[in-house]
Amino acid sequence: MGLDEKYYSEYLQKAYFYKTGFKLNLKKPKSLNEKIQWLKLFDNMPIKAQLTDKVLVRDWVKNKIGEKYLKPVLQICDRFSEINFNKFPESFIIKCNHGCKWHILIKNKEAFLSNERLYVAIKKQITNWLSYSFFGYSDFETQYKNIVPKIIIEPLLSEEANLERNDGIYVYCFNSNPVIFDTYRFDMKQNNRVFATFDSNFKPANIFRKDQDEKLNNESEELLKKTAELSRVLSKDFKFVRIDWFIFKNKLYFEEMTFTPCSGYINFDIKNMDEKLGKMLNLKGS
Repeated sequence: MGLDEKYYSEYLQKAYFYKTGFKLNLKKPKSLNEKIQWLKLFDNMPIKAQLTDKVLVRDWVKNKIGEKYLKPVLQICDRFSEINFNKFPESFIIKCNHGCKWHILIKNKEAFLSNERLYVAIKKQITNWLSYSFFGYSDFETQYKNIVPKIIIEPLLSEEANLERNDGIYVYCFNSNPVIFDTYRFDMKQNNRVFATFDSNFKPANIFRKDQDEKLNNESEELLKKTAELSRVLSKDFKFVRIDWFIFKNKLYFEEMTFTPCSGYINFDIKNMDEKLGKMLNLKGS
């Protein structure tokens, strides 16, 4: 995006009003969403770009909590033509390191490679993503601005051999304290994701949505405590960050660090929850 930085604030205020119907108060932000907008403009330290980069963040996480929490990687490269599919397992995921939701699941390698139309379409999509800056799509999520685009390929982990399901936990950290644990289960066959949310005491809590998934309300407290312990280490020195975890065979894997969830347009079904959470975030301290 070629817009001069001096206009970022003006544009962001217009975008916020357009999307929410409310004026954005950058001088005295109160709600969590408002404070995330403030963080975009006034807390864009260079290390956030490094930790948003799905390739570079790996070494940082390894040094902080250990390599065992990193998902395995099959290949990292600069161009689609460099991908060596022959060395991959039957199922894998192709990601771009510099965006959000820029990934493609390959569940059957043989079927993918034998379908020329599909192969060309996916090659075109990945190549297009590599040519884009996600910053230009994201309402000034400045941590994406200077990431060097790369491709990262990982094995497609799933709790079940037939790739029916995967699970994860989003840990929201306020001033280095894990406050919210948003757990999910994604059914690949149904293309459906269900959630259950827990508070800092690991008790079920209606925060983002009114209804909890009853099956997830019994999430292992031990697992939640472990994500809290690890997320506290990774979130140190940051005012606000969501640490994303993937669960495979009851083992935790680091997914990514999300500094501006939903670009500061988080949807809350619960009345006044945006303001309530905003009070918990201190923008003056880490």
